[in-house]
Amino acid sequence: MLRSRKERPKRVKMLTRDFIEDSLYNPNYGYFSKQVVIFSPGEPFDFHSMRDELEFNHLLGKRYTEFEDRLDAIAPNDTRQLWHTPTELFRPYYGEAIARYLAENYILSHHPYHDLIIYELGAGNGTLMLNILDHIRDIYPDVYQRTKFKVIEISSALATMQTSQLSRSASSRGHTEHVEIINRSIFDWQTYVPEQCWVLALEVFDNFAHDSIRYDPFTEEPLQGNVLIDNNGDFYEFYTHEIDPVASRFLRVRSIACSRPFDHPLKGSRILRQLKARLPFAANLTVPEYIPTRLMQFFDILHEYFPHHRLLTSDFHSLPDTIKGYNAPVVQTRYQRRVVPVSTPFVQQGYFDILFPTNFEVIEDIYRAMTGKLTKVSTHESFLKRWAYVEDTQTKNGENPLLSWYKNASVMSTV
Repeated sequence: MLRSRKERPKRVKMLTRDFIEDSLYNPNYGYFSKQVVIFSPGEPFDFHSMRDELEFNHLLGKRYTEFEDRLDAIAPNDTRQLWHTPTELFRPYYGEAIARYLAENYILSHHPYHDLIIYELGAGNGTLMLNILDHIRDIYPDVYQRTKFKVIEISSALATMQTSQLSRSASSRGHTEHVEIINRSIFDWQTYVPEQCWVLALEVFDNFAHDSIRYDPFTEEPLQGNVLIDNNGDFYEFYTHEIDPVASRFLRVRSIACSRPFDHPLKGSRILRQLKARLPFAANLTVPEYIPTRLMQFFDILHEYFPHHRLLTSDFHSLPDTIKGYNAPVVQTRYQRRVVPVSTPFVQQGYFDILFPTNFEVIEDIYRAMTGKLTKVSTHESFLKRWAYVEDTQTKNGENPLLSWYKNASVMSTV
């Protein structure tokens, strides 16, 4: 298995999906295992003292620089992969909104007959976990007594950091008996969970591995993307007519489940597409389409092992500066504190983030078909207007960074 490799593979060929998974999650050289540092701004921002959102952006940039200066004073690193999350930027208000959503829905549907069981996928620094537990303890003490928070974390380094967060202060130490940190990939999960539970997957889907598919413009036959890695570590992308069972199943499920039109290479006039394909120097295949096969497998796990779950997920429905293709990812790294985008996912494993947009209309239909559950999709802004105390993040002139940031994100929840 690729996951067991201690060095980047050579003289092999593999599916695009497997290459992306190895690049991001290999425990010995993967991006999330070895390279990523999650930005922490220190003390929460005092939004009420800020003139406007421009001042927030200025203060955020200043704290970013100070944070990285401190890291460089200990160990200089030109290739440090530093990124942020809404949990860290808007601490504790973002986590409190999630806590309010969980607690209120739990009270309406399960209290007092069942415990409030929460699973968080990829908990980062552990900030969201602590913000949720702090808020439930302070505002919903009866619910807190029945709360169990379980983190499923693939990164050993982050799992260790999350454990240390619990012992950092007297306040957080009080949560210890409510928390379990499970250092495991969700895709290795084999424990049946019969209880009612919530599964949090916030900014997780964007880094799930995808397959690349191109189509014959005349026959409309799909071909699946592969990569060959030679003895020098150079990459050569190629496509084959053999579609593996996972990608084949996704195409079949999507065809059956999706009731709404969606963008893909075969959408539009077939005649016009064939005319373009006959032009001199035209490609013999369509541009790639990146399909979320790993996400489909995640829905399988929810259906099989968490049959009574309720899912809350937030992710980007669109991204700037993507590579060429449908549902194509952004592939980028940081060098000397600057973001460097590239035009292909086939780059040195572990040094580049590969993040995909999520077509919520498509995945909502697939999730419903695979789990039999009902869902609601809303914008990130409308979800926070419903569950956050938006006054906490409002600046003097009435602007609100909590609402205006992440305009390109959506939220899907099981109802």
